Amino acid sequence: MGMSVTISAADERDVEQILKLQYLCFQTEAALYGDYRIEPLVQTLDDLRTELAQGCVMVARLGDEVVGSVRGRVDAEGTARIGRLCVHPRLQGHGLGGRLLAAVESRLTAEYAAKRYHLVTGSRSEGNLRLYRRSGYALVGTERDRQVTLVALQKDAAEYAKSA
Repeated sequence: MGMSVTISAADERDVEQILKLQYLCFQTEAALYGDYRIEPLVQTLDDLRTELAQGCVMVARLGDEVVGSVRGRVDAEGTARIGRLCVHPRLQGHGLGGRLLAAVESRLTAEYAAKRYHLVTGSRSEGNLRLYRRSGYALVGTERDRQVTLVALQKDAAEYAKSA
């Protein structure tokens, strides 16, 4: 009998698995841009523990294994900054990224009063861009991080409520 993937809030016990998964998943992004110093690959355990304590971190689990993760934090203006969405390569293409994104949006709205969601991804990251557009995000600008052009996308929290 197969196991199903569950999504829930992360806790301190998940930190090492999240960081290992993040490191695995962001290798392809680093290769795409020829930059292995991107933030997800240089983040420390202490940095991740701080994010866990100060924001919203969700994980997807297959049994005891963390196979997906995403995090967000709401600023004083009500903008939820979502980032580090990653799904284990063997589970990509099955809708888990969309489920994680919807879960973090829901929690950021319900528990942190998010008014809008904001995220960034690399301009060459076509799979990410497709997911975010399908999820209702619209382009709001671009920015540069060393060698990488980042695309900023946003949607209103009210849009999430309509689709949920």
